[in-house]
Amino acid sequence: VWPGVPIGLYAEYWYRHPPPPPDFDPDFAGAAAIDPLRFPLLNAPTLMSMSSAVAGWSPTQWQADTYPTPWRERIRVIHDGIDTRVLKPDPAVSVRLGGPEGLRLTRTDEVVTFVNRNLEPARGYHILMRALPRLLRERPAAQVLLVGGDGASYGPPPARGSWKQRFIDEVRPLLAPSEWKRVHFLGRLPYAQYVAVLQLSRAHVYLTYPFVLSWSLLEAMSIGCPVVASDVDPVREVVSDGQTGLLAPFADADALAGPLARLL
Repeated sequence: VWPGVPIGLYAEYWYRHPPPPPDFDPDFAGAAAIDPLRFPLLNAPTLMSMSSAVAGWSPTQWQADTYPTPWRERIRVIHDGIDTRVLKPDPAVSVRLGGPEGLRLTRTDEVVTFVNRNLEPARGYHILMRALPRLLRERPAAQVLLVGGDGASYGPPPARGSWKQRFIDEVRPLLAPSEWKRVHFLGRLPYAQYVAVLQLSRAHVYLTYPFVLSWSLLEAMSIGCPVVASDVDPVREVVSDGQTGLLAPFADADALAGPLARLL
């Protein structure tokens, strides 16, 4: 289109084999892994673009290092950036759930937040759900706000229904009605409402397979949310355990609930 103009490529992720080890997420050992025969197809658009690019950039070191050596040498690590003018604390924030007569939450409330584009295993939704019985029992004032849609973004959909409903069905029988009333599914939100939810947060949960680092983690950190996150490579680049957040093994719901309760 523009002959002779240098092209810089956003090098987000290079699909590679093998996937995470089978014990990383025992629920889906092998089942959620991408067929290695599909890897060349997934990488083909990036490969064609790389052949025309003079340089590339990745938001994290781990994402850059997924690329093969010839391309890796062209890539620099430069994060997309976080708008700290918008993403900052607001002590006066309040959110009302469920309409004009619904529950009103402020910074005085014990709010736990969790954000996915879609509520799915690749981003740890099932682990968060399994942590709720212990968390809600130990913290009887905690309110849990889950933001995200019902589909699948980064992994396959379930054979039937949605991941959201599958793990509601698993966990809800373990909770008393009074405990379940403190779990709120907000769906997808307009950006300003999403920011307000994070500004409420007294503890933010970020879980992920080793994959592209979500903007939402750094947005939550910019707002000042105390964070409990998966102990995986891309997360360790921005969260130092015990200093800028707490890290927990991905697949251990009890190891998530304990630090969350202590943080609250």
